[in-house]
Amino acid sequence: MPGELGLSSRSTARAWLAGALLAAAVVAACDGRRADGAVPQPPREAAAAAALAPAAPLPDSTFARLIAELSEPGGYFDTDNLISNEASYLHVAQDLRELRGRGGAYIGVGPDQNFSYIAALRPTIAFILDIRRDNMLQHLFFKALFELSPDRLTYLGLLFGREVDGAGYDEAHAGIETLVERLDAAAVTPESRERALRAVQGRVQALGVPLSAADLERIDFIHRSFIEAGPDIRFTSHGRRPQFYYPTYRQLLLERDRTGRHANYLASAEDFRFVKEMQERNLVIPVVGDFAGPHALAAVGREIERRGERVVAFYTSNVEFYLMMDGVFDRFARTVAGLPRADGAVIVRSYFNRGRTGHPATVPGYYSTQLLQDMGDFVEAWRRGEYGSYSALVMAGR
Repeated sequence: MPGELGLSSRSTARAWLAGALLAAAVVAACDGRRADGAVPQPPREAAAAAALAPAAPLPDSTFARLIAELSEPGGYFDTDNLISNEASYLHVAQDLRELRGRGGAYIGVGPDQNFSYIAALRPTIAFILDIRRDNMLQHLFFKALFELSPDRLTYLGLLFGREVDGAGYDEAHAGIETLVERLDAAAVTPESRERALRAVQGRVQALGVPLSAADLERIDFIHRSFIEAGPDIRFTSHGRRPQFYYPTYRQLLLERDRTGRHANYLASAEDFRFVKEMQERNLVIPVVGDFAGPHALAAVGREIERRGERVVAFYTSNVEFYLMMDGVFDRFARTVAGLPRADGAVIVRSYFNRGRTGHPATVPGYYSTQLLQDMGDFVEAWRRGEYGSYSALVMAGR
């Protein structure tokens, strides 16, 4: 593990959090969860717990080993993907909440929209699989934020390098609009920027995942990108300006599900705590791999089966579009067919209609459409040869 930069992660956390007693409590909690040895099989009935992560923690060494063993060499994709470009991402949140209580495994792709799905679903374990190594590094960055943050305002302050009013105190009843107002009211200062950067870098290096100097530089770049752009940061593609319909981070925070409920993982203190517990227990595992690659997705499936779990949800975003374009969709579908899946398991995908009508699930005013499909139906339809085009695939989702 590389040497730490600047202050140690614990002393940096103390400098960041308001009050030495609060900081000591946070550090003690983190230390306690890292003292575990062998991990018993997680009880399935614990998956129904509303505010606590349902499985026993994985040791740091196991977390690092799984990242290494499940991953493939990284590949290229022409976006930074620091945040989602799917404004519609929460339009399936109410459906995922209906699957709570089953435990099971979640598989997803991309950055932090996965946390909103995890919060809605309440799985036992989660794997985030992306062809870009940068996505794995970004999830280590997010993990550090969760471990350093006792509450949502501290999380947002660290993410954007700001000292937010109320951070470090109980704000469980504050709505997301209030949190965004406090974030917008907080200015970035040279001191707040450097404290946040040092705190997160120190925590990342303490996670036990071997990282090169280039990896640490990339994580620093990711953090500085959030700090410099602030909540107006958008998804960008290399060499192209952001599309006008790409949402800002602020807009993603304030999005709602189809019932009108704010459903981002930071909209609810309970949802934040659930994801935080998952992160602290090493149960959100980032993996580098191609959906149609020779190893990663199948290896994730074997690990899920080894743990006695079943996939309950698989978020593919619009990756299937690129798999079809590259002629490798059948490889992906064949691997999905071999995944251990629970009854009623679903695939969540995003379809970019770019403002055109034509899909019955499109919500007016949105340039992306979130779709849900039963995973078993997906496999059977693929075996029957029904996916001759991307259009046929997306029209199969409900």
